[in-house]
Amino acid sequence: MQLLRSLSDAPAINSGIESTLFASPFKEDMLLFYINRPSVIVGRNQSVEAEVNTAYCATHGIEVIKRITGGGTVYHDYGNINYAFFIRKHTKSVLDLDFASPVVVALGSLGIQATVGARRELLCDGRKISGTASHTTGDSILFHGTLLHHTNLTHLSEALKGDLSRRGRHVASAPATVMNLSEVTGTNETTAQFFEKFMQQLLIFYKAEKIQSLSPLPLNLKF
Repeated sequence: MQLLRSLSDAPAINSGIESTLFASPFKEDMLLFYINRPSVIVGRNQSVEAEVNTAYCATHGIEVIKRITGGGTVYHDYGNINYAFFIRKHTKSVLDLDFASPVVVALGSLGIQATVGARRELLCDGRKISGTASHTTGDSILFHGTLLHHTNLTHLSEALKGDLSRRGRHVASAPATVMNLSEVTGTNETTAQFFEKFMQQLLIFYKAEKIQSLSPLPLNLKF
């Protein structure tokens, strides 16, 4: 497993990195980490107008972009951690079959007991801490998710109040009660501090030596 970290906080750039890595001729499975500035990320099969309060986002400087994976609309900010797995189907993956298992193990090592829900979301005390989505081609799988640590839940709630009358035949997001992991870890720990510990636990899980930092596109990655 190759572990990577984007140094950008731009949602469009990090979405571009995901798309570029997914389309690249990688031979080794990869795990990418990044944190976006305040933004709303809409599933590829969804209506922006139906899922997003665009007026609220414009007023509060919250960017809105679409991603290549399905699933529901999610809110990102500096209190939210993002992870993305890239897997080749024709190679024996070091990932567990449910894909979320490494994240559950890493969180458990940090004292957080997480479980996988029916939609492959992660739950803590019955509340959602991580939404996930995936995209598959003939030989590759992208599986990525959010991890709420100290996200602004007011912005999250208000930004995701779209106009339901404009949904049409587009896919709807599944509503859920969410929580920040800072409720478990303590509010004195910053997201940056938790992020470092989370990445270190996944380094241990995969017995990897380092996390490679990625500059904004074009990627400085060698295959």
